[in-house]
Amino acid sequence: MNDSVLVVDDSAFQRARIRERLEPTFEVVAEAADGDDAVAAYREHDPDAVTMDFALPARDGPAATDAIKAADPDAVVVFCSCVDQQSQFKRAIRAGADGYVRKPIDDGALVGAVESALAAAEGTDHGGAASTTE
Repeated sequence: MNDSVLVVDDSAFQRARIRERLEPTFEVVAEAADGDDAVAAYREHDPDAVTMDFALPARDGPAATDAIKAADPDAVVVFCSCVDQQSQFKRAIRAGADGYVRKPIDDGALVGAVESALAAAEGTDHGGAASTTE
């Protein structure tokens, strides 16, 4: 069985594109359009990984990641964002990001970042940006 993924992005178009890129390799079990829904969907579906946008309504990506990691320290979260400011990237890492892919997303980069983050989580190296891809 494929690893399961929750896709979080406020843009329906971006969620569809991310799902399209992930589905040959992963099972997308849910989508969320804001940070509050992301936390609720994580609790409901218990996915193996989450792709997280940075700028979200209700609760931004780092805040949602922080809440997910507080509930499940072993959660795997890979940010997919066009935010490229160093201070914002550092916020994502402090929140517990396990990887980061910059939009526009390259097909192989996204799958590779999620696979790398999941592999790191299975080992003893879990707990920092396991994969940073542009």
